Amino acid sequence: MADEDIRTTACTGSSLLQPVSEITNLPLDQVNFVVCQLCALLSAFWFRLFLHPSKTSPFIRHVVATVLGLYFALFCFGWYALHFLVQSGLTYGIMILTGVEHMHKYCLLVALSYLSLCQITRVYVFDYGMYSADFTGPMMVITQKITSLAFEIHDGMARKEEHLTPGQKILAIRRMPSLLEYFSYNCNFMGILAGPTCSYNDYIAFIEGDPRRHREHEDKKPYPKLRQDEPSPNTEVVRKVATSFFCLLVFLSVCKVFPVERNIDDDFIANTPFYAQVVYLYLSMLTTRPKYYFVWTLADAINNAAGFGFNGYDDDGSPRWDMISNLRILNIELATSFKVFLDNWNIQTAHWLKRVCYERCPYHPTAATFILSAMWHGAYPGYYLTFLTGIVITLAARAVRHNVRPYFLQSSTHKLVYDVITWAATQIAICYTVVPFVLLSVGPSIKFYRSWCFSLHIGCILLAVALPVKPRHLRLKDQQKNLLQEPAQVQDHLQATGKEKTT
Repeated sequence: MADEDIRTTACTGSSLLQPVSEITNLPLDQVNFVVCQLCALLSAFWFRLFLHPSKTSPFIRHVVATVLGLYFALFCFGWYALHFLVQSGLTYGIMILTGVEHMHKYCLLVALSYLSLCQITRVYVFDYGMYSADFTGPMMVITQKITSLAFEIHDGMARKEEHLTPGQKILAIRRMPSLLEYFSYNCNFMGILAGPTCSYNDYIAFIEGDPRRHREHEDKKPYPKLRQDEPSPNTEVVRKVATSFFCLLVFLSVCKVFPVERNIDDDFIANTPFYAQVVYLYLSMLTTRPKYYFVWTLADAINNAAGFGFNGYDDDGSPRWDMISNLRILNIELATSFKVFLDNWNIQTAHWLKRVCYERCPYHPTAATFILSAMWHGAYPGYYLTFLTGIVITLAARAVRHNVRPYFLQSSTHKLVYDVITWAATQIAICYTVVPFVLLSVGPSIKFYRSWCFSLHIGCILLAVALPVKPRHLRLKDQQKNLLQEPAQVQDHLQATGKEKTT
């Protein structure tokens, strides 16, 4: 019994909040996580007001952000938080000892391997299926930051300017970070528990007090004169905190009403009409999303409270605080395509996958990106089933959009019909795809797909084969060709107009 108590304490960090865990009937590690995030929120206000860049040096801001982050990590995860330092330290050594020409590849390999080792250990040493706060969650975000940093250093110090995309030019790093800057970026209190990930240049600009300096040429127009002062994030923070706790209440209220496991219950499958199974699938998967909305929206609010996340101004002059936002709830729930859903869900992870893999992979970038995503998520077999299914769904959705959508753009009525149909199809396809992600194991996942006769797999494969879509590199060539042709067409039009007037 003593050994079990020690093991539980080591797994969940501090036992100080054990009475709160017993009162709320929630696991201690989840209580620790929520309390630490609330403390981080309060610390973020203090950090912005009393350690503002105008009042203190970047060195002090780096030290305080790092120390607070490591304290929260130790409180939540106990000695397992040392993995954050080991993973960061190993990859920093690689950055220093290896050349900038190949360091991004080594860092990706080492960081992802270390993360995978910890995830496998957690799955097969600890309780299989333990679905609560765990130390590999923060390591997933740190892995993103390490690899993003390595690729951005490679872009800034090993590649020629003309070979970079506009986005890579903005994020490229021209000097090696110091050890303090590196650990502050990876382990700061604002993002160590739940992220989101961000670019190194954005973080350093925030610490030094000039959050938009490297993105000025991105802005289509200068800021209004009356808006030159630093905007306050308070209104946005209040809105996001209220949204996050509303989502938490929704999750706690309905998560047990529509359990996902019922989708594979034998009686349910045998006695429920298929249309009712479809409706239940949608409702059961819908009720799993609010917990992610809670975690990511609260994490965004913490960063905003510290003054991080400012993204310029809207057309009406109101400040935007969505630079590192991780989701757009309404866009997710109203998504009319698989792509729109993915573009608004776990946004910073999607950016990371795009920058590290999709934009750089010469062959089959879609498949490579889904495989990297599965490896990054963890060792549960259900993750791989979800992302392999996602490849097929994505290819089919792309084929339908390229071949079918143009026929529905002739009128607003046709467009509305198309949107309604694609919304329903998208929501069912998403639910069908992510069931293994929730069930985790192969057996239950295959049982679910068998109850649906693998219908979406078969249908999507047929659509992807039957409806042609140009390969990505050919589409890019066509876009470049059209851009080159447009000025010539305009010039011809002007010349023709001039001749008509002369005549």
